[in-house]
Amino acid sequence: MVACPLFLFAGWAAPAVKSGFVTTSDGIRLHYLESGSGPAILFVPGWTMPAEIWEPQIGHFAARYRVVALDPRSQGASTQATEGHYPERRAQDIKEVVDQLRLAPVLLVGWSMGVAESLSYVDQFGAASLRALALVDGQIYGDPSPRQWDWVKAMQLNRPEFTAGFVRSMYRKPQSEAYYQKITAASLKTPTNTAVTLLANDFAKGDWRPVLAKLDLPVLYAITPALKAQGQVLKARLPWARIEVFEDAGHALFVDEAARFNALLEDFAQRAPR
Repeated sequence: MVACPLFLFAGWAAPAVKSGFVTTSDGIRLHYLESGSGPAILFVPGWTMPAEIWEPQIGHFAARYRVVALDPRSQGASTQATEGHYPERRAQDIKEVVDQLRLAPVLLVGWSMGVAESLSYVDQFGAASLRALALVDGQIYGDPSPRQWDWVKAMQLNRPEFTAGFVRSMYRKPQSEAYYQKITAASLKTPTNTAVTLLANDFAKGDWRPVLAKLDLPVLYAITPALKAQGQVLKARLPWARIEVFEDAGHALFVDEAARFNALLEDFAQRAPR
């Protein structure tokens, strides 16, 4: 693994961020970023997004936690795979990362498409290896609308233009042009046909509500206003779940309101049993 330079804050050295790989049972090399020590937190990004999108969380939590951020298969620096682009296999990838890096019991944080993959993890493997589960602005249920299929078609017609617009749409707070370009370039590493397959398989499942009965652990659902109804459904089925709505943030709410999100997740992590 290669360590990045240390960053200095107020006279103390932040933990180095290391880059490593795990090889899955079907031969895919999954890239991850790791920093810090202590109880483990595993961050899983959404559709075509890289591990580095969690930079505000890696820098914050590495002071007290062992933080791992994953590049899912065919995303970021992970292998561009030809198979396995569906929630169940990608959930198995997460489990193999947890097992090989000895992260259990881990706080699993899944964002966007990572919500479905986190729920698939519990569906297939149970929650014994998890300390808690944080779901970030991803659907628990819902069928794709005709507009979503139009969105998929537009992506195929002009992927670079579509991706540039999609990345900007994830934020309500302005980011630097260099940041937009960095995340756009990372998203474009996923081949277009793979990106389409990921969306189609995510749409095909649609409803993860039956899995909620298996969630006998602390659950956090951090969402934007469009998912308030789903938050109410989750709360009705899991009365102990914590629902937090980020009214003024975009889809990447953990970047738009990093300080609030980090404080929320820190409080949630501290209350979860170890």
